[in-house]
Amino acid sequence: MNNENSPSGNSTGNSTGNSTGNLTGNTLGNSSGNSTGNSTGNTTGNSRRDSTNKSVNDLEISLISEYFSTVERQGPGSPEVTLKALGFINNLTPNSHIADIGCGTGGQTMVLGANTQCRITGVDMFEKFITIFNQNSAKHKFGERVKGVRGDMEKLSFADQELDLIWSEGAIYNIGFEKGLREWSRFLKSGGYISVSEATWFTTERPAEINNFWIDAYPQIDTISNKVAIMERAGYIPVATFIIPENCWTDFYTPQVKAQELFLKKYPRNKMARTIVDFQRYEAALYNKYKDYFGYVFYIGKKI
Repeated sequence: MNNENSPSGNSTGNSTGNSTGNLTGNTLGNSSGNSTGNSTGNTTGNSRRDSTNKSVNDLEISLISEYFSTVERQGPGSPEVTLKALGFINNLTPNSHIADIGCGTGGQTMVLGANTQCRITGVDMFEKFITIFNQNSAKHKFGERVKGVRGDMEKLSFADQELDLIWSEGAIYNIGFEKGLREWSRFLKSGGYISVSEATWFTTERPAEINNFWIDAYPQIDTISNKVAIMERAGYIPVATFIIPENCWTDFYTPQVKAQELFLKKYPRNKMARTIVDFQRYEAALYNKYKDYFGYVFYIGKKI
Protein backbone atom coordinates (compact mmCIF):
# COMPACT_ATOMS: atom_id res chain seq x y z
CA MET A 1 0.00 0.00 0.00
CA ASN A 2 1.18 3.48 -0.80
CA ASN A 3 1.41 5.56 2.38
CA GLU A 4 2.05 9.29 2.43
CA ASN A 5 1.17 10.02 6.00
CA SER A 6 2.60 13.46 6.57
CA PRO A 7 0.41 16.42 7.50
CA SER A 8 1.77 18.49 4.66
CA GLY A 9 0.99 15.98 1.93
CA ASN A 10 2.29 16.96 -1.48
CA SER A 11 -0.65 18.43 -3.30
CA THR A 12 -1.49 22.04 -3.87
CA GLY A 13 -5.07 23.15 -3.61
CA ASN A 14 -7.34 25.99 -4.52
CA SER A 15 -10.86 27.06 -3.79
CA THR A 16 -12.37 25.63 -6.92
CA GLY A 17 -14.27 22.42 -6.99
CA ASN A 18 -16.14 20.97 -4.09
CA SER A 19 -14.99 18.03 -2.16
CA THR A 20 -18.19 16.15 -1.91
CA GLY A 21 -17.27 15.73 1.01
CA ASN A 22 -17.39 17.94 3.45
CA LEU A 23 -17.55 17.18 7.00
CA THR A 24 -15.31 20.05 8.11
CA GLY A 25 -15.94 19.39 11.72
CA ASN A 26 -19.38 17.86 11.73
CA THR A 27 -21.24 20.63 10.07
CA LEU A 28 -22.49 19.40 6.73
CA GLY A 29 -20.62 16.97 4.56
CA ASN A 30 -22.23 16.95 1.16
CA SER A 31 -24.28 13.89 1.19
CA SER A 32 -27.41 12.47 2.63
CA GLY A 33 -26.23 12.04 6.12
CA ASN A 34 -26.87 12.64 9.74
CA SER A 35 -25.24 15.72 11.21
CA THR A 36 -24.80 19.38 10.67
CA GLY A 37 -22.98 20.07 13.87
CA ASN A 38 -24.06 20.03 17.45
CA SER A 39 -21.15 21.41 19.44
CA THR A 40 -22.70 24.86 19.50
CA GLY A 41 -25.81 23.55 21.19
CA ASN A 42 -28.06 24.11 18.19
CA THR A 43 -30.81 21.97 16.75
CA THR A 44 -28.96 20.93 13.64
CA GLY A 45 -27.45 17.74 15.01
CA ASN A 46 -28.56 14.48 13.41
CA SER A 47 -30.27 16.35 10.63
CA ARG A 48 -29.03 14.61 7.55
CA ARG A 49 -30.19 11.01 7.92
CA ASP A 50 -32.95 11.64 5.41
CA SER A 51 -35.34 14.33 4.29
CA THR A 52 -38.07 13.18 6.68
CA ASN A 53 -35.97 13.62 9.84
CA LYS A 54 -37.93 15.96 12.08
CA SER A 55 -34.97 17.30 14.07
CA VAL A 56 -34.40 19.89 11.37
CA ASN A 57 -37.37 21.41 9.61
CA ASP A 58 -37.58 22.26 5.94
CA LEU A 59 -36.65 25.89 6.51
CA GLU A 60 -33.50 24.94 8.42
CA ILE A 61 -32.48 22.46 5.72
CA SER A 62 -33.08 25.16 3.14
CA LEU A 63 -30.83 27.57 5.04
CA ILE A 64 -28.05 25.01 5.39
CA SER A 65 -28.09 24.16 1.69
CA GLU A 66 -28.30 27.84 0.75
CA TYR A 67 -25.30 28.72 2.87
CA PHE A 68 -23.07 25.98 1.47
CA SER A 69 -24.22 26.57 -2.09
CA THR A 70 -22.80 30.10 -1.90
CA VAL A 71 -19.23 28.81 -1.65
CA GLU A 72 -17.40 26.89 -4.36
CA ARG A 73 -16.52 24.00 -2.07
CA GLN A 74 -18.61 22.35 0.61
CA GLY A 75 -15.54 20.89 2.29
CA PRO A 76 -11.72 20.82 2.29
CA GLY A 77 -10.08 19.48 -0.85
CA SER A 78 -8.80 20.60 -4.23
CA PRO A 79 -8.64 19.48 -7.86
CA GLU A 80 -5.03 18.48 -7.26
CA VAL A 81 -6.03 16.24 -4.37
CA THR A 82 -8.81 14.65 -6.40
CA LEU A 83 -6.38 13.94 -9.24
CA LYS A 84 -3.83 12.52 -6.85
CA ALA A 85 -6.39 10.06 -5.50
CA LEU A 86 -7.58 9.24 -9.01
CA GLY A 87 -4.00 8.33 -9.93
CA PHE A 88 -4.22 5.23 -7.74
CA ILE A 89 -7.21 3.86 -9.70
CA ASN A 90 -6.22 1.65 -12.63
CA ASN A 91 -9.40 -0.16 -13.71
CA LEU A 92 -11.27 2.57 -15.58
CA THR A 93 -12.38 2.45 -19.22
CA PRO A 94 -14.92 4.50 -21.21
CA ASN A 95 -17.47 1.85 -20.24
CA SER A 96 -16.87 2.24 -16.51
CA HIS A 97 -19.45 3.70 -14.13
CA ILE A 98 -18.40 5.92 -11.22
CA ALA A 99 -20.68 6.98 -8.36
CA ASP A 100 -19.78 10.10 -6.40
CA ILE A 101 -21.72 9.68 -3.17
CA GLY A 102 -22.35 12.90 -1.29
CA CYS A 103 -21.35 14.89 -4.34
CA GLY A 104 -22.50 18.34 -3.22
CA THR A 105 -22.37 20.80 -6.10
CA GLY A 106 -19.88 18.53 -7.84
CA GLY A 107 -16.54 20.32 -7.80
CA GLN A 108 -14.54 17.11 -7.50
CA THR A 109 -16.99 15.30 -9.79
CA MET A 110 -16.23 17.76 -12.58
CA VAL A 111 -12.54 16.98 -12.09
CA LEU A 112 -13.30 13.28 -12.45
CA GLY A 113 -15.39 13.98 -15.53
CA ALA A 114 -12.64 16.02 -17.17
CA ASN A 115 -9.99 13.37 -16.50
CA THR A 116 -11.87 10.18 -17.34
CA GLN A 117 -14.24 9.06 -20.07
CA CYS A 118 -16.45 7.21 -17.60
CA ARG A 119 -20.13 7.64 -16.91
CA ILE A 120 -20.45 9.40 -13.55
CA THR A 121 -23.48 9.65 -11.28
CA GLY A 122 -23.40 12.15 -8.44
CA VAL A 123 -25.72 11.50 -5.50
CA ASP A 124 -26.73 14.04 -2.86
CA MET A 125 -29.82 14.62 -0.72
CA PHE A 126 -29.89 18.40 -1.22
CA GLU A 127 -31.91 19.35 -4.28
CA LYS A 128 -30.18 22.73 -4.52
CA PHE A 129 -26.78 21.04 -4.71
CA ILE A 130 -27.97 18.71 -7.45
CA THR A 131 -29.35 21.62 -9.45
CA ILE A 132 -25.98 23.38 -9.30
CA PHE A 133 -24.19 20.08 -10.01
CA ASN A 134 -26.10 19.60 -13.27
CA GLN A 135 -25.54 23.23 -14.22
CA ASN A 136 -21.81 22.71 -13.71
CA SER A 137 -21.93 19.55 -15.81
CA ALA A 138 -23.66 21.45 -18.60
CA LYS A 139 -20.96 24.17 -18.47
CA HIS A 140 -18.35 21.45 -18.97
CA LYS A 141 -20.40 20.04 -21.86
CA PHE A 142 -20.42 16.57 -20.32
CA GLY A 143 -23.96 15.90 -21.47
CA GLU A 144 -25.61 12.85 -19.92
CA ARG A 145 -22.22 11.29 -19.12
CA VAL A 146 -21.98 13.22 -15.84
CA LYS A 147 -25.31 13.58 -14.08
CA GLY A 148 -26.41 14.44 -10.55
CA VAL A 149 -29.41 12.81 -8.92
CA ARG A 150 -31.06 13.38 -5.58
CA GLY A 151 -30.74 10.39 -3.29
CA ASP A 152 -29.93 8.97 0.11
CA MET A 153 -26.55 7.29 0.65
CA GLU A 154 -28.27 4.71 2.84
CA LYS A 155 -30.76 3.83 0.10
CA LEU A 156 -28.72 3.87 -3.08
CA SER A 157 -30.49 2.71 -6.24
CA PHE A 158 -27.52 1.15 -8.03
CA ALA A 159 -27.64 -2.52 -8.99
CA ASP A 160 -25.36 -5.03 -7.30
CA GLN A 161 -21.88 -4.98 -8.88
CA GLU A 162 -22.84 -2.09 -11.16
CA LEU A 163 -20.02 0.28 -10.25
CA ASP A 164 -16.33 0.29 -11.08
CA LEU A 165 -15.48 3.09 -8.65
CA ILE A 166 -17.17 4.65 -5.64
CA TRP A 167 -15.97 8.14 -4.78
CA SER A 168 -16.85 10.14 -1.66
CA GLU A 169 -14.87 13.16 -0.51
CA GLY A 170 -15.58 14.10 3.09
CA ALA A 171 -19.08 12.61 3.09
CA ILE A 172 -18.85 8.98 4.18
CA TYR A 173 -18.94 10.13 7.81
CA ASN A 174 -22.68 10.69 7.36
CA ILE A 175 -23.28 6.96 7.21
CA GLY A 176 -20.11 6.05 9.12
CA PHE A 177 -16.78 4.94 7.66
CA GLU A 178 -17.13 1.22 8.38
CA LYS A 179 -20.84 1.05 7.56
CA GLY A 180 -20.28 2.87 4.28
CA LEU A 181 -17.42 0.61 3.24
CA ARG A 182 -19.45 -2.50 4.03
CA GLU A 183 -22.84 -1.45 2.65
CA TRP A 184 -21.53 0.16 -0.51
CA SER A 185 -19.36 -2.84 -1.32
CA ARG A 186 -22.24 -4.71 -2.91
CA PHE A 187 -22.54 -2.04 -5.60
CA LEU A 188 -18.90 -2.51 -6.62
CA LYS A 189 -17.69 -5.07 -9.12
CA SER A 190 -15.01 -7.46 -7.95
CA GLY A 191 -11.75 -5.59 -8.44
CA GLY A 192 -13.56 -2.25 -8.26
CA TYR A 193 -12.22 0.62 -6.18
CA ILE A 194 -13.45 2.83 -3.40
CA SER A 195 -11.86 6.23 -2.78
CA VAL A 196 -12.99 8.31 0.19
CA SER A 197 -11.64 11.10 2.34
CA GLU A 198 -12.34 10.87 6.04
CA ALA A 199 -11.75 12.83 9.23
CA THR A 200 -8.78 11.21 10.96
CA TRP A 201 -6.55 11.63 14.00
CA PHE A 202 -2.87 12.19 13.24
CA THR A 203 -1.82 11.33 16.80
CA THR A 204 -2.85 8.83 19.45
CA GLU A 205 -3.15 11.58 22.07
CA ARG A 206 -4.48 15.15 21.73
CA PRO A 207 -5.74 18.06 23.84
CA ALA A 208 -9.09 17.59 25.54
CA GLU A 209 -10.83 20.44 23.69
CA ILE A 210 -10.34 19.01 20.21
CA ASN A 211 -10.73 15.43 21.38
CA ASN A 212 -14.09 16.19 22.99
CA PHE A 213 -15.26 18.20 19.98
CA TRP A 214 -14.65 15.31 17.61
CA ILE A 215 -15.89 12.57 19.91
CA ASP A 216 -19.13 14.52 20.16
CA ALA A 217 -19.25 15.31 16.46
CA TYR A 218 -18.07 12.02 15.01
CA PRO A 219 -17.24 9.20 17.45
CA GLN A 220 -15.87 7.07 14.60
CA ILE A 221 -12.91 9.37 14.04
CA ASP A 222 -9.75 7.29 14.45
CA THR A 223 -6.09 7.03 13.49
CA ILE A 224 -4.88 6.16 10.00
CA SER A 225 -3.72 2.69 10.98
CA ASN A 226 -7.07 1.86 12.57
CA LYS A 227 -8.97 3.17 9.54
CA VAL A 228 -6.85 1.01 7.25
CA ALA A 229 -7.60 -2.01 9.45
CA ILE A 230 -11.33 -1.26 9.13
CA MET A 231 -10.96 -1.14 5.35
CA GLU A 232 -9.25 -4.54 5.37
CA ARG A 233 -11.97 -6.08 7.53
CA ALA A 234 -14.61 -4.69 5.18
CA GLY A 235 -13.16 -6.71 2.31
CA TYR A 236 -10.81 -4.30 0.56
CA ILE A 237 -7.13 -4.38 -0.21
CA PRO A 238 -5.75 -1.02 0.99
CA VAL A 239 -4.08 0.62 -2.00
CA ALA A 240 -3.05 4.04 -0.71
CA THR A 241 -3.56 6.65 1.99
CA PHE A 242 -2.49 10.28 2.03
CA ILE A 243 -3.24 13.33 4.12
CA ILE A 244 -5.01 16.25 2.52
CA PRO A 245 -2.70 19.28 2.85
CA GLU A 246 -3.33 22.25 5.06
CA ASN A 247 -3.95 24.69 2.24
CA CYS A 248 -7.09 22.75 1.30
CA TRP A 249 -8.54 23.76 4.66
CA THR A 250 -7.51 27.40 4.46
CA ASP A 251 -8.82 27.61 0.90
CA PHE A 252 -12.11 26.24 2.18
CA TYR A 253 -12.51 28.60 5.11
CA THR A 254 -11.22 31.84 3.57
CA PRO A 255 -13.99 32.29 0.96
CA GLN A 256 -16.57 31.78 3.68
CA VAL A 257 -15.70 35.06 5.37
CA LYS A 258 -17.45 37.12 2.70
CA ALA A 259 -20.18 34.52 2.27
CA GLN A 260 -20.94 34.70 6.00
CA GLU A 261 -21.26 38.49 5.90
CA LEU A 262 -23.72 38.30 3.01
CA PHE A 263 -25.65 35.44 4.60
CA LEU A 264 -26.14 37.30 7.89
CA LYS A 265 -27.06 40.46 6.04
CA LYS A 266 -29.77 38.53 4.22
CA TYR A 267 -31.01 36.87 7.43
CA PRO A 268 -30.19 39.39 10.18
CA ARG A 269 -32.72 38.07 12.73
CA ASN A 270 -32.67 34.39 11.88
CA LYS A 271 -31.26 32.35 14.76
CA MET A 272 -30.55 29.34 12.57
CA ALA A 273 -28.57 31.45 10.11
CA ARG A 274 -26.51 32.84 12.99
CA THR A 275 -25.96 29.31 14.35
CA ILE A 276 -24.67 28.07 10.98
CA VAL A 277 -22.20 30.95 10.70
CA ASP A 278 -21.10 30.74 14.33
CA PHE A 279 -20.41 27.05 14.02
CA GLN A 280 -18.36 27.48 10.85
CA ARG A 281 -16.30 30.18 12.53
CA TYR A 282 -15.79 28.00 15.60
CA GLU A 283 -14.79 25.07 13.44
CA ALA A 284 -12.26 27.19 11.53
CA ALA A 285 -10.77 28.40 14.81
CA LEU A 286 -10.46 24.83 16.06
CA TYR A 287 -8.71 23.75 12.89
CA ASN A 288 -6.21 26.62 13.11
CA LYS A 289 -5.51 25.78 16.75
CA TYR A 290 -5.31 21.98 16.47
CA LYS A 291 -4.40 21.19 12.85
CA ASP A 292 -1.40 19.12 13.97
CA TYR A 293 -3.77 16.61 15.54
CA PHE A 294 -6.42 15.94 12.89
CA GLY A 295 -7.40 16.40 9.27
CA TYR A 296 -8.79 14.60 6.26
CA VAL A 297 -7.09 11.51 4.90
CA PHE A 298 -7.80 9.86 1.57
CA TYR A 299 -8.26 6.09 1.71
CA ILE A 300 -8.21 4.11 -1.53
CA GLY A 301 -9.11 0.44 -1.49
CA LYS A 302 -9.71 -2.35 -4.01
CA LYS A 303 -12.59 -4.76 -3.50
CA ILE A 304 -11.44 -8.34 -3.14
